[in-house]
Amino acid sequence: MPTRTLGRHGPTVSALGLGCMGMSHGYDPPKDRGAMLALLRHAVDLGVTFFDTAEMYGPFTNEELVGEGLAPVRDRVVIATKFGFRLGADGLRPDGVDSRPAHIRAVCEASLRRLRTDRIDLFYQHRVDPSVPIEEVAGTVGELIAEGKVGCFGLSEAGVATIRRAHAVTPVAALQSEYSIWWREPEREVLPLLEELEIGLVPYSPLGRGFLTGQMDTTAEFARSDFRSKLPRFSLANRQANQVVVDLLARVAASHGATPAQVALAWLLARRPWIVPIPGTTKPHRLEENLGALALDLSPRDIAELDAASAAIEVAGARYSEELGRLTGL
Repeated sequence: MPTRTLGRHGPTVSALGLGCMGMSHGYDPPKDRGAMLALLRHAVDLGVTFFDTAEMYGPFTNEELVGEGLAPVRDRVVIATKFGFRLGADGLRPDGVDSRPAHIRAVCEASLRRLRTDRIDLFYQHRVDPSVPIEEVAGTVGELIAEGKVGCFGLSEAGVATIRRAHAVTPVAALQSEYSIWWREPEREVLPLLEELEIGLVPYSPLGRGFLTGQMDTTAEFARSDFRSKLPRFSLANRQANQVVVDLLARVAASHGATPAQVALAWLLARRPWIVPIPGTTKPHRLEENLGALALDLSPRDIAELDAASAAIEVAGARYSEELGRLTGL
């Protein structure tokens, strides 16, 4: 398994990680716990060493799953989790952000228990809290690093000014942000800053929440409990309009005997040597397919074609609805 280092201050991990959210949160129907534990262990057997979770995935159940699944191999893996949301009155979904220092510490202690560990390897601020200066957030995580409870500090979906201010207080090891061939916004300002400051990038949804795999029928319907049912980009009309992105990936894939998912991941890996995508899956054969991207060597011509063609495509639909944007700080 090839490895990559997340910037100057981050850990060395497998070149592809595993996003664990969908194992217990966000997508319908709920997944069998025993099967998901087996999938986590299968990932380790295949060489994956980087696992991503968060307290809000569930809430809480995903950290518990990851903690149980990785406890026997804890010394062989890097676990990332997140703080920064507050729960609503129902205790089931976020109702805004909260990065007050006391809250960060409380989340850290609870996450350590659920993850069955004495150290969180990478602790992200899940979303920026505009009511708390980022210097206070960075300082608090810096204290947790000094206490040995956290390995390194990360941000998620933060802008360039926030990243600079945080990094000046406590070095930022990695930024987690949505980034894929159908969401290239980070290339404008974020990637150049990360290169300058030597911060790693961890793209989430590198396969467009499943759309870029080419396995999603454009007429598919999502259950109300499926996160994608609330995303404008996944309306029927927008999926039909965006099929052109999948067709582009499929054309390149056909010339390599690969799949659209493998091309999408290989394209990301070719962007920078400090990018570590974290595609999620709940199926062993999809995990194996994703890891196959590591053996796919796209030529400069392939990459140039993908770059030019994808840049010319106007993707239909916003990433988040107005309500979800309010709740998640986007």
